[in-house]
Order: sequence, then C-alpha cells, then structure tokens
Amino acid sequence: MKALFALAALGVAAVGIGYALHMPDEMAKAETQPLEPAAIAEGSGPVVVEMFTSQSCSSCPPADALAAELAVRDDVIVISRNVTYWNRIGWEDTLSDEANTQLQRAYARRGLAGRNGVYTPQAVVDGRDGVVGSRASELSALIAQEGERERPLLVVEGNGVSITGATSGAATLSVIAVDASETVAIGAGENRDRSVTYTNSWLGEAAIGTWNGGTARFQLPETLPAGDRHVLILREASEDGSGAILAGRWIS
Repeated sequence: MKALFALAALGVAAVGIGYALHMPDEMAKAETQPLEPAAIAEGSGPVVVEMFTSQSCSSCPPADALAAELAVRDDVIVISRNVTYWNRIGWEDTLSDEANTQLQRAYARRGLAGRNGVYTPQAVVDGRDGVVGSRASELSALIAQEGERERPLLVVEGNGVSITGATSGAATLSVIAVDASETVAIGAGENRDRSVTYTNSWLGEAAIGTWNGGTARFQLPETLPAGDRHVLILREASEDGSGAILAGRWIS
C-alpha cells in the first residue's frame, strides 16, 4: 500500500524501508568536462555515483540529465539503477530490475550518511552517502569529498586485474555491465509522452573474487555480462551486497 504524507512542500510516498520522493527540484547545471581515461593511482581514482531512478517518477528526469553530465567526467563513474517499485503506477520501467531495488533497500537498512531511505531520484556516492539525485551542488560536494579518500589501486592487464592497497576487512570485486545510453519514449504514467535518456544503465553483474588487502591478482570472466561497457567495482564485503565502494574502474 502506498501511503502519502505532506512534508512541507514535498510530496513523500513511503515505500518499504524509508520513503520515496517526487520532488520538483531546480537543478543547477553540473560542469561538463570532456571524456578522458581516468587516472587511477593509490590515494586517488574515480568516485562511483549510483543513480536510483525510474521512468515512472516525474521528479527523475533532471537527475537523469545530471547523471549524463557527470558521466563525461574522468573523476566520476556513473551507474544508473532503475528501480521497480514505481512500476505499479501506470508504466513499467523498461530498464528496471529488482536487483537495483534490493540494493537501494539494503543501503537504507544499513544507513547512508546524508539523505537515507528508499526514494527516487537518489544518488548514492561510493555506497556511503545519499542525496536527492537532482541536487547538483550537493552531489558535486559529495563527489569532491569522496574524491579525497584513499583508494586501492586497480590495474587491468590483459584478462587479469590486480589490486594493491590496504583494507580493514574483506572486499568483493565484481564486474558490472551497463547500457551506455538508452533513450526511452515513455507511453504512460507521470512521464507520459516524454523521451528520457538514461546513462550507463545497470544490466547485470558478476562476482570475480574476494580481496583481503595487500596485492592480489584476479582473472576476469571469460564471458562478461552482456552490455555496451563494463566497470570493475571493489566493494566492502557484506551479506546483502551493500558495503561501501572502495574503488572502481572502467575496463571497456
């Protein structure tokens, strides 16, 4: 059942754990930079931004546009994660996947810094901080903050990847497949008759191995999940897969 509450000027709908936002938000334009290979070195590296969105969320298109702007920066990895819980309100999101919904709910159970909960649009930065996904200035500040964090070194050589660095516990290395750009003509629901472009939409992922610190080498899967591009994600190990992200790197 979808419960509605009036909170100041915001429309907030409870969904499972936390809440779901339909928040009109004046989006400041993020600075667009040319796409260049990220400089990966221990102590630096791209920040991972997961954008939880839905084709049935009228507040999401500004966040989707911001995701596209951020994705061209060499210091940011953007993954759009379309959720399923708004599919019941008139339009089934063609990119939605239950895995995205479950990850967002797992984040909410663990508790993110900033704006925690289950809502759209939500940007999660390095699996640590949550923010309304269309708020460009807040998101940029979080990216800058996380960009100062020390990161393990990920090096891809042939069909293998090596990790060097320190960690306080086990971490899981996985490869995620994405659809680089998909423009969808939405035929019903809150975004009826709109065409929205989604950037680096999550298609699937596969675990590669567990890293326990120091230097270790892993083999990439012989067959990667189907997608236009692939990104390595090193995440603190947890039963529900919601651990903080330690490092990321595009491999294709």
